[in-house]
Amino acid sequence: MTETIKPQYRQIWQTVQTIPVGKVASYGQIADLAGLPGRARLVGKALGYVPKSGWQGQKVPWYRVINSQGKISLPFGSKGFEQQKQLLQNEQVVVTGCRIKLKNFQWQPSIDELLFKLQF
Repeated sequence: MTETIKPQYRQIWQTVQTIPVGKVASYGQIADLAGLPGRARLVGKALGYVPKSGWQGQKVPWYRVINSQGKISLPFGSKGFEQQKQLLQNEQVVVTGCRIKLKNFQWQPSIDELLFKLQF
């Protein structure tokens, strides 16, 4: 991306970087935690612009973000879908078809994470 990175994208990427291994979050949850309530679609767009080399020296685990129904949003069977599914399974997240059971794998950040990791 040759244009200047939007500040909202940085907020989103930082928030996604805090999702622990083996957990997932919804687009809307990330938007809320990034201080951008109601901007779930912006989260999806921002994840499409993550630099391949990562951001601030770290990878952005885009694959840990799913839709509010607990589904992978990429087209079923596509290369991107299969990549996301495999990356989640590598972290012991159970993916059945295109669905992840949110009650088992949704990230529920602690107050410490909210106060000290998410700095906006």
